[in-house]
Amino acid sequence: MQKIVPHLWFDKEAAEAAEFYASVFPESRVTSITRMEDTPSGDCDMVLFELWGQKFMAISAGPIFKPNPSISFMVNFDPLLFGGSQESARAKIDEVWNKLINGGSALMPIDEYPFSKRYGWVQDKYGVSWQLILTNPEGEPRPPIINSLMFVGDRCGKAEEAINFYCSVFKNAKLGSLHRYPEGMTPDKPGTVMFADFKLEDSWFTAMDSAHEHKFSFDEGVSIVVNCEDQQELDYFSQKLSAVPEAEQCGWIKDKFGVSWQISPIIVEEMMVNGTQEQVNRITQALLPMKRLEIAPLVKAFEGK
Repeated sequence: MQKIVPHLWFDKEAAEAAEFYASVFPESRVTSITRMEDTPSGDCDMVLFELWGQKFMAISAGPIFKPNPSISFMVNFDPLLFGGSQESARAKIDEVWNKLINGGSALMPIDEYPFSKRYGWVQDKYGVSWQLILTNPEGEPRPPIINSLMFVGDRCGKAEEAINFYCSVFKNAKLGSLHRYPEGMTPDKPGTVMFADFKLEDSWFTAMDSAHEHKFSFDEGVSIVVNCEDQQELDYFSQKLSAVPEAEQCGWIKDKFGVSWQISPIIVEEMMVNGTQEQVNRITQALLPMKRLEIAPLVKAFEGK
C-alpha cells in the first residue's frame, strides 16, 4: 500500500486526464474508475492511476477547485533509469515536455539552468504542473515523481517550518537536502528555502519559498491523501494535521500552512473500487455528512446494515 497519494481535482476531466498522463509517462496505467452518484457535485468519477510506479488519485467533482502550481510534480529523468545513457534521458525529457506543453503553457522554458543541464516547468492543458529535470546520476537516488510544495504569499518563508512539522507528524520521516537563498536574489529573502527535499513514509517531497508575486496558493485542487489502516491512525493524523475546523468535510482537512489533506481509511478505497454500484452509493451517502471519517459506519453502509 502506498501510504501517501497525490489527489487531483477536475471539473469533468479526471478519467480523460488520467488516460492522457498514462500515455505520457513510462510504466503508467489507469487502474480503476468508480462512479459516485448523487453527490453535491452531481455524479462524480473517482479515478485511480499509476504514473511511473507512483499511485495517483483524481476526481471529477465540478469547477469548484482546480490544480495550480503551488503543488506540482517534479519528474526526475535520471540517466540510470535509461541504461545509464544521458542521451536517452535527455531525449525522453524532451518527448514528455512536448506532450505536456501541447495545449498548456511554460512556467519555466525547457532549457539549461545552473542546477540542471535540462529543466522545464510546464502547466499542462488540465492545469496540472510538472517540473521535468535531467537528474545528476551521481546524487542520492530519488523516485521518478516527487510531490513539490511552493510556499507563496503570506506563507512564503514557512517552508522550513512546514518541513519540520510534517517530519514530526509522520513516524517514518527523513530530511534530505536544504539549500537557502543567498544575498542578492530579491525579492526572495536570504536564508529562506530555495530548495529542500524530505521523505514522509514512502513518498519524497520537495519544498521551496517564493516571494515573487503569484496569483495562486494551496487549495483543494491538489491535495494529499494519507491512507490509514484503522480508526486510531485516522484519528491521529486528523488531530495532528487539521488546523481549520470549518474545512473538515468527508475526510478532507486543511493544515496550518493551507495544504489540503485527505485522511482516509484504505478499506474505503477498496470497497469503492470493488463494490457494486449499489454498495458504492450507500458508502457515498454515509460518507457525505461526515467531517472526519469513521470506519465502522462506512463498513455497515457497504454491507447494507
